[in-house]
Amino acid sequence: MEIQGRIIQVMPLASGVSKAGNNWKKQEYLLETKDQYPRKVFFYFFNNNVDQYPLQVGDDIILSFDIESRSFVGRDGVERWTTDIRGFKAEKVTDQQPQPADFSPAAPQYQQPQYQTPQPAVPQYPVNPTPQPSNTDDLPF
Repeated sequence: MEIQGRIIQVMPLASGVSKAGNNWKKQEYLLETKDQYPRKVFFYFFNNNVDQYPLQVGDDIILSFDIESRSFVGRDGVERWTTDIRGFKAEKVTDQQPQPADFSPAAPQYQQPQYQTPQPAVPQYPVNPTPQPSNTDDLPF
């Protein structure tokens, strides 16, 4: 999936060692779309992607990402869900780069359908607008 927007916040780098003894790092960002009604999207890069795609506040990007939801049981014993947006690619947008079609800065303009004005029907037979007097009287009385 892809989304376009501007980086508005960079969180502190998180790192550590897994139970298996492997080093890991995670960089989180907040992106804001440029839609008519802007949305904020919180995403992260993990391990090698942190170094491969360094981003700064103000960068305009097209983010390629995966969404994954996981369940967990809270302290109250109720199952809850969390959703992560994990980035795997970020392309910086320049003025020369075309924007994806579904991320236009303005809302699409409605175009009024074009209708043809109905024309009056032409009769299929000749019409005599005024009756002509008749010299013959065909009445029986």
